[in-house]
Amino acid sequence: MSEKLQKVLARAGHGSRREMEAWIAAGRVSIDGEIANLGDRVEASAKIRIDGRAIALKSVDEVICRVLAYHKPEGEICSRKDPEGRPTVFERLPNMRDSRWVAVGRLDINTSGLLLFTSDGELANRLMHPSNEVEREYAVRTFGEVPEAAVQRLRTGVTLEDGPAMFDSVKPAGGEGINQWWHVTLREGRNREVRRLWESQEIQVSRLIRIRYGMIELPKSLPRGGWLELSLDQVNYLRQLASLDVETRSLIGHDKHSVSRSKVKSAKIRRAVRKTKVVGGKTKPTRQRS
Repeated sequence: MSEKLQKVLARAGHGSRREMEAWIAAGRVSIDGEIANLGDRVEASAKIRIDGRAIALKSVDEVICRVLAYHKPEGEICSRKDPEGRPTVFERLPNMRDSRWVAVGRLDINTSGLLLFTSDGELANRLMHPSNEVEREYAVRTFGEVPEAAVQRLRTGVTLEDGPAMFDSVKPAGGEGINQWWHVTLREGRNREVRRLWESQEIQVSRLIRIRYGMIELPKSLPRGGWLELSLDQVNYLRQLASLDVETRSLIGHDKHSVSRSKVKSAKIRRAVRKTKVVGGKTKPTRQRS
C-alpha cells in the first residue's frame, strides 16, 4: 500500500513531517531517480534518496518509537547546526543508525528544562500541532515587585503582538527578597510566549525552566545536559495524546524485547553529560552511540 512520502520519511526518523515537506519542496528528495514533489506517494519498493544519499524505508512494524527526556541547559540552541558555533541540544544525544532525533518543540537559548526528542517524526509533528494543546508547566523566577493586579491580568488574558494570550494558572512558589518564584501553565507553544507574557506587565524574568510537558515531568535526578529514555508507558501516553497506535516494543522496560530499565537508567544519565576534548585551544563536544 502506498503512503505519502513525507509521512514515510517522518516515521523513519529523518525529521518532522513539516521538515520533510520543506525538504521535498526544496528538491532535496528523489524517488526512483526523479525529483519528488509534494503529494507524491511511495510503495515499500521505492528507492528514495535525500541529497543524493540512499535511505532505507521502514515499515510501521520495523520502527520502534523511542522518546528521550533531555535536561536542556541555558546557552544551547534548538537547531542542528549554528553558523555562530554555539552549542546545540543535539550534540549530547546518542547517535542512531539510519535515523535521527526529532525535537518536540523548542526552548529558547536562555530557557532551560525539559525538552523531548523522539525517533518518530510523525509523533513529533502531531504533538507540535497547535490543535493538540498539551499543557506545559514552567518555573519562573521574577526580579522585583510583582503587583497582584499584574498576576490577575496574566490569568485573564493580555494582548501580545501576535494575538491574545494568558496563563491557565499562575501560582507563587516561594523566593527571597526581590527574587520570587512562580509556577505557570499554558497550552500553547508560541515563540517566547512565557517571557513575553511577563514582559507585557513590565516584569523582568531572570530564570525560566520548563518542568513538565503533559504528564511527563523533568526528573529531579536528571542533571543539566543529561538525557533519559522514557518508559514504554510514558511513550504510549504521548502516542495517545497524538492519536497514534500504541507501541509494543521498547529498548528499556519490562517486555521481552528490552533490557531492564534499572540497569540502564543511572548509566545513561552518567553518559549523557558531554565529554569534551581540546582541539586548537577550543573545547569540542564528542558524541555517543545508543
